[in-house]
Amino acid sequence: MRRAIRTVLSALALAGALLTPALAQDPLKITIGAMANGTVFWELEAMKALGLDKANNVELDVRELADAKAGQIALQAGEVDVILSDFVYVSIQRNSGNMLTFVPHSLAVGGLIVDPAANIAKVEDLKGKTLAISGSPVDKSWVILQAYYGSVTGGNLADEATVRFGAPPLINELITTGQAQASLNLWNWNARAKLAGKTELMSVWDMLKALGVSEQPPLLGWAFTDQTAETKTAALVAFLNASFATKDALRSDDGVWDTIRPVMNVGDDDALFTQLRDDYRVGIVRSYDPDHIEAAEQSFALMAEHGGPDVVGDVPTLAPGTFWKGYSK
Repeated sequence: MRRAIRTVLSALALAGALLTPALAQDPLKITIGAMANGTVFWELEAMKALGLDKANNVELDVRELADAKAGQIALQAGEVDVILSDFVYVSIQRNSGNMLTFVPHSLAVGGLIVDPAANIAKVEDLKGKTLAISGSPVDKSWVILQAYYGSVTGGNLADEATVRFGAPPLINELITTGQAQASLNLWNWNARAKLAGKTELMSVWDMLKALGVSEQPPLLGWAFTDQTAETKTAALVAFLNASFATKDALRSDDGVWDTIRPVMNVGDDDALFTQLRDDYRVGIVRSYDPDHIEAAEQSFALMAEHGGPDVVGDVPTLAPGTFWKGYSK
């Protein structure tokens, strides 16, 4: 596998040597805001290791953020050009007059994890159980789980189970220590729960599919302002090209993962490393067509129906322009 990496790097070096004078110019610069210790750093580290930023003539200024809220503030203040966010947030902002737009980054979503000892074989069995939820009562995955539960049972899961909300590490602790019989958490924390002997009953995508969504929507993506899209078009396109090329390598080359292991916070835990790698690969976006966003529209409509304004804002339909039409892959 390391030979494969060397081959890629050699090809990139050759491509660089063959650049025409018109392309051999100062790199295009773009500032990326990313949460400290977030999985987005895995892609950025792999991009750098493979030289795909340089191959696309883009120079990244990566700034660490404390949390998602800090990223939103930094983006709105113009301190960063791009952050990782979700299309629901982008749509809410557009409908409020704050013109953000979005290109998909990941299909990865959380899932319903259960304790095998709790005898939860189907979603109906959640009744009467203690359920740990990452986030708050307006968390999008929680809204979708409630919608699915209601479609199957006709009941209200919030009333029929004991629900505890919290940050992802706390939710993982509750499910792995037996304080909850089921949990709904981010995919990377679910990987840890699986290694602790818990099982995934169904993913959020399974729930969406059962509720009639046509295909898996890309919840997470690169978000930026319309102004940045207009004034830094070349830099954005170069970055997005590098991003998709990096995804291709992460999907197919185990050796790339060996290179980025130090930023994955797995230490010597080979089992965790492998689980995170394999689960990450499931969520990799392979293509993007801004004229083909039906799944996102369907998902948004479901969240509007079952979560209301607290989840999707005052406008119950996906805002036009949420998905950037200036790029396709």
